[in-house]
Amino acid sequence: MSVHPMILSGRGVTAVLGPTNTGKTHYAIERMIAHDSGVIGLPLRLLAREVYTRLVERVGHHNVALITGEEKITPHRARYSVCTVEAMPRETTASFVAIDEVQLAGDLERGHIFTDRILHLRGRGETLLLGAGTMRPILEQLLPGITVVERPRMSQLLYAGSKKITRLPHRSAIVAFSADEVYAIAELIRRQRGGAAVVLGALSPRTRNAQVALYQEGDVEYLVATDAIGMGLNLDVDHVAFAQDRKFDGYQFRNLNPAELAQIAGRAGRHLRDGTFGVTGRVDPFDNELVHRIESHEFDPVKVLQWRSKAFDYSSLTALKKSLDAAPTVPGLTRALPAVDQQAFEHLARYPEVVDITTNAERVEKLWEACALPDYRRITPVQHADLISTIYADLVRRGTVNEDFMAEQVRRADHTDGEIDTLSARIAQIRTWTYVSNRPGWLADPTHWQEKTREIEDRLSDALHERLTKRFVDRRTSVLMKRLRENAMLEAEISVNGDVFVEGHHVGQLTGFRFALATGGDGQDAKAVQGAAQKALALEFEARAARLHASGNNDLALSSDGLVRWLGDPVARLAASDHVMRPRVILLADDQLQANAREHVLARIERFVNHHIGTVLKPLDDISRAEDLEGLAKGLAFQLVENLGVLFRRDVAEEVKSLDQDGRASIRKYGVRFGAYHIFLPALLKPAPAELITLLWALKNDGLDKPGYGDLIPMLAAGRTSVVTDPSFERTFYKLAGFRFLGKRAVRIDILERLADLIRPLLQWKPGTQPRPEGAYDGRRFTATTSMLSILGATPDDMEEILKGLGYRADSIKAEEAAAFLASQDGAPAVAAAASDPAAAIDDADAGDGSADAETAVAAPAAETEKAEGDAVVATSDAQPAEAQVSEAGEPVEAKPVLLWRPGTRQDNQRQGGGRHQGDQRRGGQRHGRGQGQGEGHEGGRKGGEPMRGKRHEGGKSEGGPRQDRGDRHDRHDRGGKPGQGKFEARPPRREKPVDPDSPFAKLAALKEQMKK
Repeated sequence: MSVHPMILSGRGVTAVLGPTNTGKTHYAIERMIAHDSGVIGLPLRLLAREVYTRLVERVGHHNVALITGEEKITPHRARYSVCTVEAMPRETTASFVAIDEVQLAGDLERGHIFTDRILHLRGRGETLLLGAGTMRPILEQLLPGITVVERPRMSQLLYAGSKKITRLPHRSAIVAFSADEVYAIAELIRRQRGGAAVVLGALSPRTRNAQVALYQEGDVEYLVATDAIGMGLNLDVDHVAFAQDRKFDGYQFRNLNPAELAQIAGRAGRHLRDGTFGVTGRVDPFDNELVHRIESHEFDPVKVLQWRSKAFDYSSLTALKKSLDAAPTVPGLTRALPAVDQQAFEHLARYPEVVDITTNAERVEKLWEACALPDYRRITPVQHADLISTIYADLVRRGTVNEDFMAEQVRRADHTDGEIDTLSARIAQIRTWTYVSNRPGWLADPTHWQEKTREIEDRLSDALHERLTKRFVDRRTSVLMKRLRENAMLEAEISVNGDVFVEGHHVGQLTGFRFALATGGDGQDAKAVQGAAQKALALEFEARAARLHASGNNDLALSSDGLVRWLGDPVARLAASDHVMRPRVILLADDQLQANAREHVLARIERFVNHHIGTVLKPLDDISRAEDLEGLAKGLAFQLVENLGVLFRRDVAEEVKSLDQDGRASIRKYGVRFGAYHIFLPALLKPAPAELITLLWALKNDGLDKPGYGDLIPMLAAGRTSVVTDPSFERTFYKLAGFRFLGKRAVRIDILERLADLIRPLLQWKPGTQPRPEGAYDGRRFTATTSMLSILGATPDDMEEILKGLGYRADSIKAEEAAAFLASQDGAPAVAAAASDPAAAIDDADAGDGSADAETAVAAPAAETEKAEGDAVVATSDAQPAEAQVSEAGEPVEAKPVLLWRPGTRQDNQRQGGGRHQGDQRRGGQRHGRGQGQGEGHEGGRKGGEPMRGKRHEGGKSEGGPRQDRGDRHDRHDRGGKPGQGKFEARPPRREKPVDPDSPFAKLAALKEQMKK
């Protein structure tokens, strides 16, 4: 292809060449407004916006148009046009034409566009080509007759060597070539120096201008940018530091050449102020030759310009492709590599659906026009080609782009939530549709879409600026640093909320007696801020210490994490000591709290902690300090304190048996209850004491982080009488919260004692005696009753687990057999109850308050039984006569067998290894084994067996069966050896114990003796 020789003429063309900071752009603006009309082309949309703003200030907005790929501001009869080079007209009647940064004609990606404008676009009166001095030889070669004016740099540019990023001087620009690297550097500067503005070529002009304003106005002292700042952006930069010296040029990663480095480094210094450049981060220091070339602006000349034919043949797809591949015939030009538009065209030329509809020259030209859509999204060529294919198909079939499709795409981008990367992607998306809206003839209503996309881009740009500022600028610190440079004497004050201010800027928070610096910086600036704050803190610490020392207990609180808080702020934490009830107090305070003030604070907190424990755990505290306890009573009290208020009766069975009535009376005065299964303090079975007990145990046993800590207290507070156990929880937490762990369920300790009260009369009942209590069977076995289920808040299956856990064993018999047996018992003639031995009732009588021990007390009336919270499952007794049951299909269903419960014996354990027990058949002959006699084997005992006397459990302490639970029970019925019972109840003779004469049972026994006489 030949080019008309007159095009390659330099007549009327002036090349203004030189390094950065020579005033070339300013000169072009002055020359343009000297003409009645003009067009200027700039390499970046950002720079075009800057020049547009400067022109508007000079000649008014109605005289200036801004035309870029995705933005058009075109006042009627505007005399001057500011464009990106891509958006410059191919021909113009304007008097003046200027093209900036003409050295980009050698760029592999965009160079052919600059070359085309340099060679073909002229002003009627004057044409200016602005750029680096390296362009002089090639311009003089291609444009004979051109006038070349070289302008010297206004200030010196000097090399400053290598510095750490955190040591760079103020008013520095740090340059990197990837968004990730830019963000990482900006984050580091924010933490160390208060913040940085961020400039990337992909930012919208609105976002870029807002970021540059942060830097220009001094809110931040650092600018982190890509090489976008090398293209004529006018900034007050004193030093340029290269954090990277390699970039991706659209085709490959390569090192920047000396001329490119100089273009960026030259942004340092402004007008007559000298500037410096250097390296930072992982970049090696520049060698001497490179430094000399940059400082003296000596670079290799540009030898060839990138070129692509402008003579397109639209007769067919093949013809267009051939014209795009044409080679230049003029020396000094080289055919450009396929750009984004050509890559998209080559993909689409292979799409059958595109080929089918591209049937004439007009449509070929329309396809090529669609391929000019820039790839703002930086996606793959195939994805970009797919979008162009959709737009082109609409243009061919409909005449315009489908606005419903466009509306959906715009709607997806119209969201200002999300972080930096998300907003950047949305801006790229909306820029695509802004470009579409500005293409003539592509939309039915272009004005609407131009306004809408512009509005969305502005909102997204503002949101992106806000996110960038929030992430990379600590406004508090940056403004404070600015104030610090102006005045080294800073004033500090502290608010009532503990906010610490220096010169009116928040710098930290005082919590209790600890100060946390909010700047997070280091270096001299941060030290000055901290020093100013410490002066104010010294006086505040003294004042706070005095206030705390005089404060009441209501101002202090102990939380479940072991922290002592004063008016909500942590001031101390508890730690373990030798005595579980007397934890050690560790003060949480900075060194500024000194001498007497520190001692007074510590003493006041220790008094509060002791008072709090003594109040919430008063029964336990009283018994730990008791001086009237002696002998076994004193030892039992010691164990009770060590175990934080609960002992399993089996663990202290011998001590209890050996304890006389005076000893029992002395310890009962402190609220201790001797239950069938536990020795405990009922007053501690409440949420507040249980929470504190759990904390004290956790401090002593390093248990604050153990699973289940604190999780059982809410269940206690909710009034739950039994809960499903969690195998992941620390077992001891159940006991500390007042629950007895019984395998799959845990039951509140006091409720178990009520259960014992219900079971006791059923095992003491004599067959033939009328009336028979509900649940009684044959005097040695019983069935679960609704009363038992009610107080436990349990189901019949839960009841099995609970009774097994307590050591009871079940015999399973058929319902008919049980019904027949009970019918014979209830139908037997009444037999006068034999007078029980009155002395037996006195054995364990309470000598202190007139109440009986749990193991001897009469079962509480139903009216006195608390109803378990929630709806307890009420079931008919297994021992009730079985009624005929019929399934839904009308077939009879076999009645469930009845479980007869009895206290476990040693023989039960021995049977574990032998054959089946005759009562072990249940549910179709299967062994009743959710483990027959499993008992507290759940807790670590023998699998499936009744715990033996002395079995280790619950932290290594022994546990026996329910026979031992009754301990030294006085009621030895059947001593006369009644048939069928004497053998089962045979026991050694009861050891006589002294009788408390003040006991009501003793008085009752004396009355009966008188009646016998």
